[in-house]
Amino acid sequence: MRMDDPRTDGITLFWNLESREVSKAFTKEGEGDALEDLPPVEEWPAGVKNYLTPAGHSALKRQIDRVREAPRADARARVQLDQRLQALLARLEAAEVIDPAAQPRDVVRFGATVTVEDDDGGERRYRIVGVDEADPKRGLVSWRSPVARALTGKKVGDTTTLHTPARDEELTVTAIDYEEGQ
Repeated sequence: MRMDDPRTDGITLFWNLESREVSKAFTKEGEGDALEDLPPVEEWPAGVKNYLTPAGHSALKRQIDRVREAPRADARARVQLDQRLQALLARLEAAEVIDPAAQPRDVVRFGATVTVEDDDGGERRYRIVGVDEADPKRGLVSWRSPVARALTGKKVGDTTTLHTPARDEELTVTAIDYEEGQ
């Protein structure tokens, strides 16, 4: 396995696919039908795997279908939708689906839902997902995020330090779960 594979303990730090903006490559059906509501999809770097859960892979395919079926009323819409389609197809081509059900149950890897206790005694849950599946407000964190990097490879009872701009924080893993079909 490669060092940048989320199924391993190694995390490659020499490139960063994430920006401060949240990608909206995957949107729910019926949301954002207007062209202005479709934010651009960042170009996926050549040769880099796009790790996805099965649910994320399905969402990507639905988004591609939606863009293919969208009306191209004028030249502007045609160009923007064609660019979006090409970016989404590049993400699909780079996709590697990792089924959480196939992950080891005793260690944090891609697809895990991890319950942690912070150094103040508070409890939090994070699910490690693909870059485009991330939604931090819902506890879905990209495998490239600082919290996922801090937790990957840990077992129940392990403590790790999460480095944030505000402070360093100790997190203790209290539970690891891999939800079927996610």
